Amino acid sequence: MTSTICSTTVIAGASSFRSSRTQSNRVAGSVSSSSFSGRSISIRSSTKQSKSRFALQVLSAVVTVPTTPYEGQKTGTSGLRKKTNVFMQENYLANWVQCLFNALPQEELAGSTMVLGGDGRYFNKEAAQIILKVAAGNGVKKVLVGKDAILATPAASAVIRAQKAYGGLIMSASHNPGGPTEDWGIKFNYSSGEPAPEKITDEIFGYTTSISEIKMADFTDVDLSVLGSTTFDDFEVEVVDPVADYLALLQEVFDFELIKSLLARSDFSMQFDSMHAVTGAYSKPIFCDVLGAPESYLFNNIPKEDFAGGHPDPNLTYAEELVAKMFSSDAPTFGAASDGDGDRNMILGDNFFITPSDSVAMIAAKAEACIPYFSSGIKGLARSMPTSAALDRVANKMGLDIYETPTGWKFFGNLMDAGKLSICGEESFGTGADHIREKDGIWAILAWLNMLAYENKEVPEGGKLVSVQDLAMQHWAEYGRNFFSRYDYEGCESEPAEAMMDYVREVQAKCPPGTKMGDYEVAIADDFEYTDPIDGSVATKQGLRFVFTDGSRFIFRLSGTGSSGATVRLYIEQYEEDTSKHGLDAQVALGPLINLALETSKLEEFTGRKEPTVIT
Repeated sequence: MTSTICSTTVIAGASSFRSSRTQSNRVAGSVSSSSFSGRSISIRSSTKQSKSRFALQVLSAVVTVPTTPYEGQKTGTSGLRKKTNVFMQENYLANWVQCLFNALPQEELAGSTMVLGGDGRYFNKEAAQIILKVAAGNGVKKVLVGKDAILATPAASAVIRAQKAYGGLIMSASHNPGGPTEDWGIKFNYSSGEPAPEKITDEIFGYTTSISEIKMADFTDVDLSVLGSTTFDDFEVEVVDPVADYLALLQEVFDFELIKSLLARSDFSMQFDSMHAVTGAYSKPIFCDVLGAPESYLFNNIPKEDFAGGHPDPNLTYAEELVAKMFSSDAPTFGAASDGDGDRNMILGDNFFITPSDSVAMIAAKAEACIPYFSSGIKGLARSMPTSAALDRVANKMGLDIYETPTGWKFFGNLMDAGKLSICGEESFGTGADHIREKDGIWAILAWLNMLAYENKEVPEGGKLVSVQDLAMQHWAEYGRNFFSRYDYEGCESEPAEAMMDYVREVQAKCPPGTKMGDYEVAIADDFEYTDPIDGSVATKQGLRFVFTDGSRFIFRLSGTGSSGATVRLYIEQYEEDTSKHGLDAQVALGPLINLALETSKLEEFTGRKEPTVIT
């Protein structure tokens, strides 16, 4: 593959680009050479590094690299996700990054500052070097990179906002497994820290179908293990602390002193499972160094490129080690887990599980009283359509607007930017607020700790602590309980799964309001559609709903967050006002409705699946 110089004349052994390193210890970081002198270039980063204590002058140029399109680079708001070895193909990642820069307004891109980081999975460090070089080749002036290419998704949103960056590239496949044969992903977030809108993702995809060249600066790989700045003429890479801006923001949101007092109690204990994912880099600085928790409260907190062979999805199936601890005879007071990129969370008490739908409702109900950030009031609440209506009941009692959106955090971002939304959540273990524009796992965990600290501040040490279960039972006594469960059938063959969805649509067409389905009467049978109240955009085909006159419902969706196959998701919800039934197991309470949903869809007949992969 022949490269041609586009913007810099290269003289043998020298260039107008010069590299300098600014570090606290004034020692140059190690780099690896990938210099250009009219030879063939393959867009891959070297993993070899040679140590040097001297400032280096690095041969650099902006080159045009011929390329050809790859099929299937369709980008959604969760970015582009494929198997890692797909991204490692020659130019595959560079193609996509170039198409992103092509899709952005060129007058805004030129001279801009970008943020870069990811969840620590396999290939992130090598990918970061590729992205830096394509960014420099396209006129970006500065890139802020998390140390070791680490930056949790919520932290990336915080850094973009705090540093007033133009946007950021996040290397993550979220809660999906990592490794050479597992998943990899990348997405772009805009200046307020929110995922790119469809207008941009559609343009990216358009460019991927016809790309013919990549603009790329050629310079030595940057040492991402050392904080400080590296400059190449007018392009700068600054390696930043991935925790600092995020922690500073969290300290503005929560009462850290109150939480610290809870963690210091001898009658309180907790376990936080980082699942060997990105929040392992945040857990000790936040929970131990600042809040004073003993390190024994943390486990699986060393990030691994393959998440130690695990599936970093914080639910009752994949966070089995935490679940075993929390459902034991000597369970801690509080337990929590977060996912691959740190934007999801699971909350547990002593032998007690809080569903994500209940979690966001319970946080919203107590936020004004317990959490300083909300002391002046809540603007509004929102949930994704499949999430239970528990949050609606809180909104109605508090006199707040409640928004039901499609799945996808971008819909919340629009409402936040318009000043209409403070707290929101998705049943898929995503909870957050308008402090950033992403869901935020550690935020949700701190919210629960803040609530528990507030409820127990007058309880003397050794007294009866208000527990996670106590908070749940109090909430249900006031608002009623929305029993909720989700069945995930992962890795289904796409064609049979799509055929099942088509069959359900046929059933819906024969179910006008008033139709009897077993003991239930249909109020709505439709494919959910949403008109954004801010920009007027319309999202269609967001989930097949059967809503009944008593408020019960079941929903079918095909999920596209994995890199292969299809995941069929079944959501089941039923409201119960009778306090004597609030302690029932959700699977028992929802049993008749679950059976009706499975019979209606003929799921087993279409997919061959007798049991779900995951039950939430």
